[in-house]
Amino acid sequence: MTTTTAAPLFTIPIPSTSGSITCTNPSPPDNPQPIYLLTFTSPPDNRLTPSFIDAFLLALDIIEHRYPKGVLITTSGIPKFYSNGLDLRLAQSTPNFVENWLWKLFRRFLTYPMPTISLLNGHAFAAGFMLAMYHDYRIQNPAKGFLCINELEFGVPLQAPMMSVFREKLSPVVFRDVVLGAKRFPGPEALRVGIVDGVGGLEDVLRFVGERGLVKLPATGIYGTMKEEMYRHSLGILDNHAANEEWRDEVERRKGVVEDEGGAKVERWEKEGGRRVKL
Repeated sequence: MTTTTAAPLFTIPIPSTSGSITCTNPSPPDNPQPIYLLTFTSPPDNRLTPSFIDAFLLALDIIEHRYPKGVLITTSGIPKFYSNGLDLRLAQSTPNFVENWLWKLFRRFLTYPMPTISLLNGHAFAAGFMLAMYHDYRIQNPAKGFLCINELEFGVPLQAPMMSVFREKLSPVVFRDVVLGAKRFPGPEALRVGIVDGVGGLEDVLRFVGERGLVKLPATGIYGTMKEEMYRHSLGILDNHAANEEWRDEVERRKGVVEDEGGAKVERWEKEGGRRVKL
C-alpha cells in the first residue's frame, strides 16, 4: 500500500514545548479511507504533561466529532522516542494531575469509539508504555526502541490504573516481568510474548488495518460500548480514584502493623540469644 503526504487535516499546538500534534490521513489517494494518523512532537521526548495531554484530548475530540468514524493511529515525530513517560517533578507538583489529566487520557483511549493503534517508532517508557497499552493494538519498530516499565528502578510505585491495563492485556508471566523485572522489550521479543501485535512502520500498520478490516468496525456505533464492557474492570479503576487511594491507605496501614510486629519478634529473638551472620 502506498501512502500519501497530503496536507494535515489539522494541527494542535503544545505551548509548553513549542510542539504540536498533527493529524493526517495516510491512506492512498486512489483508495481514501477514514484513517487518522496523530503525530505528536513535544521535545525532547514527548513527556505526558498537562499541556501535552490537553492537546491530545482535543485532537481525539476533533476526530470523533468532525470526521467520519474510522481508525486512529498514534505515533511520534521524534525518532528516538514514542514517549518517555511523565515529567515526574511536574506531575508531583501539579495538583490532582493523575485524576485530572493522566486518567482522563487513559480512559479516553480505553473507550474510544474506533480502533486505535499505537505505532511505536522508538522508546516507550513508564507512562509512555502505559499509554500504548491503552490502545487497542500496538505495532513496534523491529530495529530500535524498547518498551519498559522502569518505576522499580527509581522507587516510584505504580498506581492502580497504571497496573490494571497490563493485568488485563498480558499473560501473568509477562505482567510479572514487565512490573517486577523492569524488563526492556525490543520489538521482536515484545511480539513473541504478546505485548505488541506486529512489528514494522506505517506501511505495516496500514496493511494490518486492511487485513483486519478495522476501518469498518465502528460503523454500527457500538465499538466504544463493546470496549467499555470488555475492559469494565480497568474502567472502574480509572473512574474511582478516591476508592483507589483509600485502598492504598488501608494497605499501608496494615503493612505498618505487620512490620511493627515483625520487628518486635526479631528483637525478642535477639534478646533470647539469637545470632545472625553479617553479610
